[in-house]
Amino acid sequence: PDGYPAITPPWGTLNAVDLNTGAMKWKIPLGEVPELAAKGLTNTGSDNYGGPVVTAGGLLFIGATNFDKKFHAYDKVTGKLLWETTLPAAGSATPSTYLLNGRQYVVIVAGGGKNGAPSGSSIVAFALPQ
Repeated sequence: PDGYPAITPPWGTLNAVDLNTGAMKWKIPLGEVPELAAKGLTNTGSDNYGGPVVTAGGLLFIGATNFDKKFHAYDKVTGKLLWETTLPAAGSATPSTYLLNGRQYVVIVAGGGKNGAPSGSSIVAFALPQ
């Protein structure tokens, strides 16, 4: 009746699978519903749109979380959250990475607009530490 999924959370996960063996390496909730997190119900996961990009240095970047508008960096081996920030709108796209003058950047489109989430029209780039 409150509009949340009728199943037990997590409602969205990020999963790492060993493609050589098919074994699940790790699985974590991805995303939160801000009004539930404000009430102390965290790690619910949420619906996700967009995939990750993984750097040669082992960083996994993903937006995809529809309601909390977060952009995350995880350790690809452990799934440990290393960094996150809030975007102007949900990053419902797969990020890209590029080099410019020897510096690596990661960029994502923050367009939002899925399932009633606010829309946006930003392209946000972040420089990786040198």
